[in-house]
Amino acid sequence: MSASASASSHVTSNGTATSSHHDGVRLPGAQEPYYLPTSNEREVFAACHARGLPVMLKGPTGCGKTRFVEHMAWRLQRPLVTVACHDDLSASDLTGRYLIRGGETAWMDGPLTVAARLGAICYLDEVVEARQDTTVVLHPLTDDRRFLPIEKTGELLEAAPGFQLVVSYNPGYQHALKDLKPSTRQRFVALQFDHPTAAREAEIVAHESGVKAATAAALVELARRVRRLRDQGLGEGPGTRLVVATARLIAAGIPAADACRSALASPLTDDPDLLAAIGDLVDATL
Repeated sequence: MSASASASSHVTSNGTATSSHHDGVRLPGAQEPYYLPTSNEREVFAACHARGLPVMLKGPTGCGKTRFVEHMAWRLQRPLVTVACHDDLSASDLTGRYLIRGGETAWMDGPLTVAARLGAICYLDEVVEARQDTTVVLHPLTDDRRFLPIEKTGELLEAAPGFQLVVSYNPGYQHALKDLKPSTRQRFVALQFDHPTAAREAEIVAHESGVKAATAAALVELARRVRRLRDQGLGEGPGTRLVVATARLIAAGIPAADACRSALASPLTDDPDLLAAIGDLVDATL
């Protein structure tokens, strides 16, 4: 189990600096997060970390990007700060803001600032969901300057040793609607992720869920068949995460067909024809 703690600095209305701890930073625990490598992604990531290079993880939903970051934070023994990006994410959400507490104005560091102070890995999940004017605040941290300008306090924060910026996004469904500006993209070393081979994916599903190897293999085969329905209008096929969730229901005693309907088919689509097609695949595979 990993501990949670984080440090943030505060400035009161009279200018006195204080510090406090709160949840938000994951410290490396005793147990290594399970991750099955598919190529040399661990070596590339470690080399980037050693040289202060930011990393972009590209790949479909549920293919292991987040688990990979957790795994690498453990291997490198670095704290990890994770931010789930969204449409309303502002620069202040990342850097920090003034808050009124006990009649005084106090500065509260945002997660990006906390990570830079601690020398942590800061992981921005689905970064393309954030507004483009927000992602610009990342630029000074992604080159040789390695500093974060905090406009509201006037501080120019130099990132502590060990700090690394990692972002992820899914180009498969986001490219048509949103994308990162070239000036942002070209600041990152990119690692391409995809669904593992059938044998590796079955190994992951069996390990993460506790189902028998034969059941895991059947679920992976089902998932691979469902992914082919993208040609028939399915927005995105099931990621490994969804297959693991299905396997966990089966391991808990839920009949396989019911587990597939609830955990694999329904989260993917509401279209009756696609649901029927997935149901036919379930009957034919399991």
